[in-house]
Amino acid sequence: MIEDCTARIRVVVCEFTVADSTNSKRVLETSHPPVYYIPPQDVSVTCLKLSDHMSWCEWKGSARYYALTIGDQTVSDVAWCYPDPAPRFAELQDHLAFYPSKADACYVDDELVRPQKGDFYGGWITEQIVGPFKGGPATMRW
Repeated sequence: MIEDCTARIRVVVCEFTVADSTNSKRVLETSHPPVYYIPPQDVSVTCLKLSDHMSWCEWKGSARYYALTIGDQTVSDVAWCYPDPAPRFAELQDHLAFYPSKADACYVDDELVRPQKGDFYGGWITEQIVGPFKGGPATMRW
């Protein structure tokens, strides 16, 4: 499920606010916390570089990943997007989602997000989000 989100979504990496939006898309999928997809105009895209990493989602299609470089610091595959998503997810096209586990901090309004366990899903956990969630050890197949 995709919802328009007017909450302030912020991503800080290498002490730099790389994304700040009140116009994101909130995606809810079975058994994991929401992921926020931020429109490119609300992201400092000049510090992002397309990586060789790709993945496939049976629902959304092919994802491309980005590394972020600030000064001499680089964070690999910190964000991903769907340049040509499946029709049902067309509104996510070119929006960027960030892994909170790879950022210094991510916020929904002023609440600091806890990253979803594991390296696969990239969900954002706030006080309003209750698990259990897929992603941690022994949870990938339910």
